[in-house]
Amino acid sequence: MQHVYNGMAATEIHGVVWQKSRHSNSQGACVEFAKLPGGDVAMRNSRFPDGPALVYTPAEIEALLLGVKDGEFDHLVGGRNAGRCAGGLDGRFDEYLDTQPA
Repeated sequence: MQHVYNGMAATEIHGVVWQKSRHSNSQGACVEFAKLPGGDVAMRNSRFPDGPALVYTPAEIEALLLGVKDGEFDHLVGGRNAGRCAGGLDGRFDEYLDTQPA
């Protein structure tokens, strides 16, 4: 099993499927997530797919999703749909994670 760690090149994480929000703009400038073997979740910037990946536990991702759904981060963008990445986590990402092998 591959050892995945914070800051490693996202392209070095093999055997995962990266997913971004359906609200991402046509240039793909958004955040992408991938469920890792063992249950952790990697995150990368789609504008720099060769850049570093950040790795989070399921509990950390759950806290993030709940905060996003509750609107706790709306102030970071100019409104609910500003930038086309805001508001993209509408439960479909939760469903995606549930379908990925642990």
